[in-house]
Parts: sequence; structure tokens; C-alpha cells
Amino acid sequence: MKILVTGGSGYIASWIIKYLLEQGHQVNTTVRDLSNEAKIFHLKQLEKEKEGKLHFYEADLLEEGSFDEAVKDCGVVIHSASPFKVSGIKDPVKQLVEPAVKGTRNVLRAVSRAKSVKKVVLTSSVAAIYGDNADIKNIEGTKFTEEHWNTSSSEKHQAYSYSKTEAEKVAWQMANEQQRWKLAVINPGFVVGPSITKRKDSTSISLIISFLNGTYKSGVPELYFGMVDVRNAAMAHLNAATKPDAEGRHILVSETLSMPELAKILHDHLGDQYKIPGSSIPKWLLFLVGPFSGFNWKFIRQNVGIPVYFDNTRAKNNLDIEFIPVSQSIREQAEQVISDGLVEK
Repeated sequence: MKILVTGGSGYIASWIIKYLLEQGHQVNTTVRDLSNEAKIFHLKQLEKEKEGKLHFYEADLLEEGSFDEAVKDCGVVIHSASPFKVSGIKDPVKQLVEPAVKGTRNVLRAVSRAKSVKKVVLTSSVAAIYGDNADIKNIEGTKFTEEHWNTSSSEKHQAYSYSKTEAEKVAWQMANEQQRWKLAVINPGFVVGPSITKRKDSTSISLIISFLNGTYKSGVPELYFGMVDVRNAAMAHLNAATKPDAEGRHILVSETLSMPELAKILHDHLGDQYKIPGSSIPKWLLFLVGPFSGFNWKFIRQNVGIPVYFDNTRAKNNLDIEFIPVSQSIREQAEQVISDGLVEK
């Protein structure tokens, strides 16, 4: 089968391509700039080691028609290209919402023009399920399910979550307007675990670095995340692509952990070699210092100290996922960050 993976140099996408090549598939992938050798070198190395074939195409999420050539003759499209940035955002619409929404629309328009495509797998997020942790207080039951949608985010509050929600809505609208291709959506939590390439631009990798380099030495906020290993996330996309009956949304969360619990995992593994935080910051103190660290009062009120839980039954049953313990993912990611020389003792 010929399969397109958009945004092939990405954290999750690189693992997807690795697994597809191992299974012998022909893989097309898109990147924004083919002349940026550093971004695609690891993918070229993967092709040399695996049985499948990999072909590169240049495409821009905001450019109509730029995915047409890459989609041609593919039976499946895995659309994983989308910005993931939660800090340093100056213009949420231009940096997050437009690339996510317009990119999804442009890719699916290319799919509509390519008569070969029978399945689309979209990388969404649990951010499309909920916006603030406090949202869990307003649902029936104790866990978020695939039936829930994020209704609390906007361009001005939790803009990344809003971008993922709007992009997935566009995908479902376009899927429901036709009969030829099916849509399977993967909604991963916070993705952790080893990277195929030496990189530090991933949000999860930068989080691990900040846990080790002293950024949080005075303590971490009691923020809770649904988390999943990057290899589980990649395999979920692969199984959704290759299983004919796999369609619909799939929450991909192994377990929920807080930032203090992540710090304990790292300290238990590495001891006192690094400046790992040993305490949590009280919520009342965050209201005082949070605005200077990028946490506004609304975010603190709606998220700090509020656990969230997820039902991952559909991913287990439909996609045959056996979840890797997050503690293992965190340890392996920390070891990689250290071996890559991204932190000092």
C-alpha cells in the first residue's frame, strides 16, 4: 500500500514512517523545506535500514494544491502535520489556528481530488476533547470519552486546544460530505518517550530538559496530564490506517500523571545528579507569580490541582494498543536527552 504521511519530520510522524517502512509500505511524506537536510536526514537513514520505500515532497499547509502530487495514487493519507506550540505565541490565529484548520482543509481537498484514497487518519488531540481540566466537572461520568468535545477554548484562551478542536471539526464536516473515504481520528494525550532524531524542539522533550536543568528547581505546579508513549501514538496511526474497520475517534491516553509525579519518576531514576524539582508550588502562590511565568489567573483557576481521566477502551479494542507505562517513557526520554548532551549535571 502507498501511504502519505504529512509533516514527516515531526516527533510522532517519524515513528509512523519508521513502522510503515518496517512493514514494507511505500511511503510518501511532506516537509515544508526539502533543502533543510537536518530535518530529513534521519528519515533518509530509516529508508536505508528498512524494506519500504520513502519519497519526499515539499508542501505548505497554507498553500492550496501543494499536497496534490504527494497524495497521488495513495490509498491512505495520515495527516499529522500541525503546529504544536503552547508558549511564546504572539498571534494565536496566524501561528496556530490558521495552519491547523486551513492545513486540514487543504490536505482533505487534495484527498477529494485523488480518487485512490480510501482512508484518512487524522492526528488530533485530547485537546479537542476538553480545554481546561475543570471541564471534567461538567460531564456525565468520571472520564472523558470520544463523545466529548472541547467547548471551553477560544482564540484567546487555550489557543492550541482551540486550533485542534476546529481542525478536527473541519475534518469531520468534509468526511461527512462524501462517501468514498473513511475517517479515523487519533486523539493522543501529552506525548512522551524517545525521539528518533536528536531534537529539542518537541514540547515534551523541552519539558524533560526543564525538569533536569533547574528551570523548575523551586517547584512545579500541580498540573495533571493524560499521557501516552510516542511509540503507542505512532502504532495507533498505523493500525488505524491498515485496519479496514477502524474509523471514528480514539482517545490515546495511557494514564494521568501530575508534574510532581513526573519529577518523582525522574528523581527515583537519576537521584540528585540533576536539578530535579522536589516540591510543588502551592496554588495560592501561583496566583502571585504565575503571570510572570506565562500562567494567567484563568488558566491557574481552571487547571491547577484538578486531575483529569480518560476512557481508552476504544483505542485498546479497535487499534490493538497495549500501552507502555509512562514511567518507562519518561525514563527513556530522560536518558536520551542526557546522552544527546542537551543537559548538564
